[in-house]
Amino acid sequence: MKLVTFRAAPDGAGRLGVVLDDIVVDVAGLGAAIGQPLPGAMLELIDLGRPGLDALRAVIDAQNGLWPMGTARPLANVTLLAPIPRPRKNIFGIGLNYAEHVEESSRSLDTAKEMPKEPVIFSKPPTAVTGPGAPVQHDITMTKQLDWEVELAVILGSRATKVSEAEAMDHVWGYSVMIDVSARDNRRAGQWIYSKGMDSYAPFGPCIVTADEIADPHGLDLWLTVNGVEKQRSNTRHMYFKIPALIADLSKGITLEPGDIIATGTPEGVGAGRDPQEWLWPGDIIEAGVEGIGALRNPVVAAGPAETGGQRG
Repeated sequence: MKLVTFRAAPDGAGRLGVVLDDIVVDVAGLGAAIGQPLPGAMLELIDLGRPGLDALRAVIDAQNGLWPMGTARPLANVTLLAPIPRPRKNIFGIGLNYAEHVEESSRSLDTAKEMPKEPVIFSKPPTAVTGPGAPVQHDITMTKQLDWEVELAVILGSRATKVSEAEAMDHVWGYSVMIDVSARDNRRAGQWIYSKGMDSYAPFGPCIVTADEIADPHGLDLWLTVNGVEKQRSNTRHMYFKIPALIADLSKGITLEPGDIIATGTPEGVGAGRDPQEWLWPGDIIEAGVEGIGALRNPVVAAGPAETGGQRG
């Protein structure tokens, strides 16, 4: 299933929805209409595990496209939010997980030329999350090196502690798209969380596609454009540490829980790796997508003092 969190009115609360072609079905609204309690939020559904997902799928199938009044809306008439608007804990970010990105980072970001022996892990706090169409904040008093990275996001569906690679994929609930926005000039003594964790630096969405709908998460095209110009294009098969290895490594020392998010790394083509280097500025539009999931489109807006032109390099 393709699941979203949406707002039907500008001042409305976020609601769990199922996307079917060009409509979105209000899950809790449908449950109320047919007299069957259904979850109203993404984390509530994830907490129900696979039985909850199977039950929702059965309810949707049973309707046979006949939706009670007020329970289905055109997708174009709603506002999509981040699928999990407020994750319970920090997003796990994976750095240097595509060979070409390791090479470009070694030239421009003073990282090692060699492929890492273990996954490189950082995090983004829940407050960094923003949804489709929402602004990425550019505060010129904080950064003049705002950069982009498209990533496949993995959403966990069950508790994982010290799991093996063979068991790891059993814990995956679904997949989404994340843009790892980074203020390159805010790295501190090799630490990345401030650079990558500022407000709005984790555009996330537009949906979560459940794991059963993605036959091979290591065979998906991913891409990113800035103002319509392609900057990144690759395929998840080029991940150095595949998803089972990431889950096994993280769970060795950190218990993974339902709703946890892993952003699996980015391919080459980031702004810092270009010659000359390129950065995001107010007025720019970032669009990023992953095959089989969808695309995010986010504007960059000035968040600090008024910014003038002539800053692009």
